[in-house]
Amino acid sequence: MTATAPVNPDIALLGSALKGKRALVLGIANEHSIAYGCARVFRHLGADLAITYLNDKAKPFVEPLAQELGASILAPCDVSREGELEAVFDRIAKEWGSLDIALHSIAFAPKADLQGRLVDSSAEGFKVAMDISCHSFIRMAHLAEPLMPQGGTLLAMSYHGADKVVPNYNLMGPVKAALESAVRYLAYELGHKDIRVHAVSPGPLKTRAASGIKDFDLLLAEATQRAPIGELVDIDDVGLTTAFLATPFARRLTGMTVYVDGGLSIMG
Repeated sequence: MTATAPVNPDIALLGSALKGKRALVLGIANEHSIAYGCARVFRHLGADLAITYLNDKAKPFVEPLAQELGASILAPCDVSREGELEAVFDRIAKEWGSLDIALHSIAFAPKADLQGRLVDSSAEGFKVAMDISCHSFIRMAHLAEPLMPQGGTLLAMSYHGADKVVPNYNLMGPVKAALESAVRYLAYELGHKDIRVHAVSPGPLKTRAASGIKDFDLLLAEATQRAPIGELVDIDDVGLTTAFLATPFARRLTGMTVYVDGGLSIMG
C-alpha cells in the first residue's frame, strides 16, 4: 500500500474542537479518498472514529488507515446490500450509544450510464445511481437521528455538476442535485432536534471515483487555470471545511452546500 500523506501542519493549529465527539465516516476506499481526508482531520481535532469499508476486496486498503487513525469501529458497509448500513448503526448503538457526526462520501453509477449521455441513460442505471448516491444518505440520516438526542451533524459530498452543467458529468449531475435538495429538506426536518445537515462540494480531485469520469484530466487542468486561487484543493482542504461544519463554530449553519474549490464555482 502507498504510504499515507503527511498531515497538513495547519490541522495541528486547530486544537481539539471535536474532542469527545464520535464520528462515522462512510466511503473511504484508499489514502486518496476525500472521506479519508475528512476522517484524518476529525481525528486530529479529537473525535473518535467509526470507519467502514465496501467489501473484502477493499478491506486491505482501508484497515491500515483505520488503524493509523485509531478508529474504535471498523465495519463492512455496502449500502446496496440489504441490512449492511443498518448493521453499522446497530454496532454504533451497542458500543457507543450515541453519535455526533455522520459523513456520507459515497457515489456510484454504472459505467455505461456515467460515460454516456443523460438522454441515453437506462432506467436501471439511474435507479442504481440514485439509490447509492442519494437515497442511502437519507437512510443514513434516518438511522442516525435516534443516536443524536443532543444534536449532531450529517454531511454529504456533492459536486458543482449538481448546480451547473459540467461536460461529461452526465447522469451524476441530476443525482447530485437530488442529494443537495435532500440535504435542505433533512435540515428542515431535523433542525428542531439540533441536527444540522450540510453538503460539501469539493473542486475536482484525483480520486478513484473521479477516474470514471470521461476526460477527467482535462477537467483538472481547466480547473487549475480558472480557479481564482490558481491551484487545486486537496483532501485535507475538504477535511478542514467538513470538520468546521461539525464544530460549535458552525452551530447556527444548516442546509448549506459549501464549496471547497479555490473559488472555481464563482467563475462564469
